[in-house]
Formats: sequence, structure tokens, C-alpha cells
Amino acid sequence: MISQRSDLTFKHNLKQGRHGWLRLTPAYSIKIVQNVLASIGKPEFVLDPFSGTGTTGLVCAELGIKSDLVEINPFLVWLAAAKIAHYHADELDAANALARDVASKVCQNMTVDDLWIPPLNYIDRWWLTERLIVLANLFDRLKNICGETAAVKLCLIAFCKVVINWSNAAFNHQSMSFKKHHQRFLPEERDMIINDFITQVQQIAASAKLPVLSKVTIHQGDSRCLDRLLSRTYDCVITSPPYPNRMSYIREVRPYMYWLGFLKSAREAGELDWQAIGGTWGIATSRLRWWQPGNMKIPHEGFENTIEQISVQSPILGNYVHKYFRDIATHIDRLSRVLAAGAKIYYIVGNSKFYDTLVPVEQIYMSLLREYGFSNVSSAVLRKRNSKKELYEFAVSADWLG
Repeated sequence: MISQRSDLTFKHNLKQGRHGWLRLTPAYSIKIVQNVLASIGKPEFVLDPFSGTGTTGLVCAELGIKSDLVEINPFLVWLAAAKIAHYHADELDAANALARDVASKVCQNMTVDDLWIPPLNYIDRWWLTERLIVLANLFDRLKNICGETAAVKLCLIAFCKVVINWSNAAFNHQSMSFKKHHQRFLPEERDMIINDFITQVQQIAASAKLPVLSKVTIHQGDSRCLDRLLSRTYDCVITSPPYPNRMSYIREVRPYMYWLGFLKSAREAGELDWQAIGGTWGIATSRLRWWQPGNMKIPHEGFENTIEQISVQSPILGNYVHKYFRDIATHIDRLSRVLAAGAKIYYIVGNSKFYDTLVPVEQIYMSLLREYGFSNVSSAVLRKRNSKKELYEFAVSADWLG
């Protein structure tokens, strides 16, 4: 029987040094990357075209393997760059000193009107007003520091952790939801939030002491345009694209993006999700209503029937799934143009179910890889994803013979 294997999910990363700096539910476990690298030996240059929080790049850096990452979300590019950076001891000492200084200057009598508050829709769902005031007070002290030094970056990551620790967000859902029971602010919480910030900086600085052993370059851009973004070839690809299950990355990272200035409006969030593969936030969903597939065919037997079955229940969802695989087809085509002969390819993907229609994601990926000239295409089950018996995570692998 195949189990859920939490050690192959983001949960395993939470206590693994830099890998645990910020959680992202769709992120995969460092174990998967480590196992792939152990099975093929030491590649010369690894590519992750859907790098998210930088898991693949950081594992490679820890093992002394060079890698390039591609990610369309500017916040995730910023976060991954911070995770894979080399830090000197004086920079880590400066981060701890900065945290203590910021904490000491938090004022007690400020109100919402005195502080900058991120323009996040329905912000009262996220934080009690009193907690929001403390958080905004901390951020006000941080944002007034000139320049984004290494110490500031580490403090901002710690602030992001505190923002979620003291929010109403609940992670008992596959992505994120909000706690429904009534909460009230306790007088001691102000000091608890400030102390949590100092503690998080200390823990992040401690985990940043371990050196990275190789260079990682992060490119902000679209994985459907790899041949225009990248100027070299790669002998290994390890990646996990967004799954076609409408779990928007934007939804989970929105609070960080608003606080740090990567987003200023809901429309910007929707625009970014529309640019991403699998994006469904805000206007991305409304645009799907008018989307047309054009002449590109997905070379998988039964694909058109799958889309028709979903479209009977929801034409928008039918378009969503169709667009997802059209985008993945474009990506795989462009990927083949930046590979060295003999390259090893690994996609970590999950299947999805819409109403009563199961989408065999791993099989469609295999069909696409064969269509675009890859050899030795295969798939292996990694784990059961959740309580729905049909949903699994797979490793789809292939070779590029050139």
C-alpha cells in the first residue's frame, strides 16, 4: 500500500536549515532532489525551470553542484536568492543586532492610522487589529533602514514568518484557509510577537552559517521561453511544475508579497497568476472564460474526451485544464532546446480530479515528452497525496539524446 509519505513533502523541509525559512505547501521535499542526484551521480549543471522557493538549487549548492533556476514570481525569486546566498559571520551578527534594535523601537501607543498597512483585501480576515498594529510597527522600523543589506534581508524573512505565525491563516487545507473560531487579543501578545521576531532572526541566522558550495543563478522569467532566457545547456533537470488542481501560488504567498511591496493591488496578483502556468487567481479565472486553444493538439489518447467531460460540468475548468497542458507542451518544446545530449529529466507531478473526471497528469506528461523527442520515458508513484484514493504524486523521468 502506498502511503502519504510526509517526508516527501514540504513538511520534511521545515526543520532542515535554510529549507525551512518559509513554508510553501506545493514545495517538494529535499529528499526527492537528493534521491534523484544520488541515483544519477553528480551532473555538471542542473536546471529547475519551476524553482519556487529554490529547493532544487539549494540542495545542489549544498552538494557542490552548479545549477540555474527559473521562476516567474518575483517574491519567490527574491526568497530563493536569499536562501542560496553565502553569508559572512559579521552579516549574521548584524542581523541579530538589527532585530534587537528594531524590537526595542516598537512603539506602544500607535494606531492603524499611524502606520502603513498593506493593501491586502479583507485584511481583517488575516490579523486581529491589535496584532496588525504590532506587525506594522515592526515593519515600519525595518523599512526605514537604508539599503537591503544581508542583515535586512534575513530580518525581512523572519518578519514574514512572524506575519504568518500570528495570522488567522490555517494550514489544515491542501493550500490555506482561515480560522473560523473567534479570537481575542491578549495584553501579553505584543511582547510575544516582538520576541518571536527576535527568535526567528536568531534561528535564520544560525542556519545561514553553513556555507553553500557552488554557484546558483536565478532567472526571473517564463518557463515557456527557456531558450530566450538561458544561454547554456544542462545535463540534468529536476523540477516540480504547478499541478493542474487550481492551487494558486499567489494565494499562499500574497501576504508576503503585499508586505514587501511585490504586490500593490488584487489586479496585479491576478495579472501575475495569469502569466504563470496553472494560475487561477482573480482575473486569471475570468479570462479563462474567453480563452481559445488554437490549433495546438495535445498528443495523448483520450485527452479531448477528458476536456469534454470536465467542460460539461464547468466550461471554465475545461479551458483551465486545456490551457495548462498547452502551456506545459510549449515549455517542454523550449526545454529541449537548452539540453545537452544525454541529459536526464525528472518532473515531480500530481494527478488531479475535477468532479468525477480523473486527469491522468503523469500519463499526459509522458505523452508530451515522447512527442518532443525524449527517450526512455517512464513514471513511478512516489506517494499518496491526500484522502482521495485516486490522487498520487509521480516522478516522470526521461532522457534527451539530442
